[in-house]
Amino acid sequence: MAVGHNKSELEGDSATLASRVGDLSPLLPLAGTVATIEYPGKLSRERILQKVSVPFVSVDPAGTVRDDSVRANSLVWSDNWFALHNLLASGKKATLIYLDPPYATGLDFQSRDQEHAYNDALSDAGYIEFIRRRLILMLELLSDQGSIYVHIGHQMLGEMKLILDEVFGAKNFRNIITRRKCSSKNFTKHQYANLNDYILFYSKSDSYTWNQPMENPDPDWIAKEYPKVDSKGQYKLVPVHAPGTRRGETGGLWRGEMPPAGKHWQYTPTRLDEFDAKGEIHWSKNGNPRRKVYLPADKGLALTDYWDKYRDAHHQSILITGYPTEKNFEMMKMIVAASSNPGDLVIDPFSGSGSTVHAADVLGREWIGIDQSLLAVKTAIKRLTLGRNPMGDFVKGETPPDLFSEFKASTVQHETVSAEFSLLVDHEISKLHPAEVSGLAGLLPKP
Repeated sequence: MAVGHNKSELEGDSATLASRVGDLSPLLPLAGTVATIEYPGKLSRERILQKVSVPFVSVDPAGTVRDDSVRANSLVWSDNWFALHNLLASGKKATLIYLDPPYATGLDFQSRDQEHAYNDALSDAGYIEFIRRRLILMLELLSDQGSIYVHIGHQMLGEMKLILDEVFGAKNFRNIITRRKCSSKNFTKHQYANLNDYILFYSKSDSYTWNQPMENPDPDWIAKEYPKVDSKGQYKLVPVHAPGTRRGETGGLWRGEMPPAGKHWQYTPTRLDEFDAKGEIHWSKNGNPRRKVYLPADKGLALTDYWDKYRDAHHQSILITGYPTEKNFEMMKMIVAASSNPGDLVIDPFSGSGSTVHAADVLGREWIGIDQSLLAVKTAIKRLTLGRNPMGDFVKGETPPDLFSEFKASTVQHETVSAEFSLLVDHEISKLHPAEVSGLAGLLPKP
């Protein structure tokens, strides 16, 4: 807890410290010295930003490929190192980048249909440098009004904070957001339950895009904050005076009374009379006036850095894609709305199930989703063309389905989607995996 001290307290006997005179305690780094993580293989910023030219091709529903570049409203099957370099060369700037990279868990991840999604094998310095190199590219891709959200687990939270401070500058740190990811059923016997993951929020400058997100207050909060009720609704009582003296009307008489010593009326006597005439002044038994403040119909509370309403899918009726580590769609819409405006470019370089690009599309932003996982790109295409399905629809069969199996004609569509987008592939990947590229083309909406 912060405690204020006056000068006499700081210089008095109680401020005496057990400090020795001499040099037996080695000196600390100078104030303002930036903390960094050092390890073998750490590339310089200049080396990371050296031009990397990799051609890309667009793929149409017929499977025809044409030379192209990474552009807005595209899903990209590629290592994001090459796709981000391609974007840098184009000069395009993003207002928002959200990434939900691997967490260094050491695990393999599969979809609900038992299809392989990705291997989260990197750890330690290799993981740190993998992310750091891409963060440096992302910094260059952001406009001066841009922000970045890095969604991460507990495994590398501390390291990522140091790396982001190094790349974006500690002064541009905004929040460590704690997200409640699951219910209290997730418990362990010999340590605290792992219920949360984290989002590191940074901006590129002080003039970043920000649209304050709000949330509806819960009934318990309303009952506590607005405890009284009359014919006009719920209300609370607030003083009609404020600290500080004034010489004008607000410092004079109202109803024959002066404001309390050292205070002034918050409103002019005329305004206070208007409140009283409308029945909005409450008079206590001893004649003390207080103003009635009624609960607005659209009352909202500013969202804090603890998010407990954006949990992973936990109910059979919730719409999902079945992709592992899929994030809450309402959370993604909130992030996109908070840190971008209609028409702005939103980039997700680890796009996974496509939650970010879907949210950006719904909210009228341009977007680019990049992923190295074939399953991720397949999932995002299906999501943007056919929508998601209730979690209860994902019943595991005895054998995994074909990666490019078509939906049956009788499949019920639970979500209306109307995204128009392009499919782009690293040119070399398109040559190495023609069958997979053809399969992705087959999932694209026909013109």
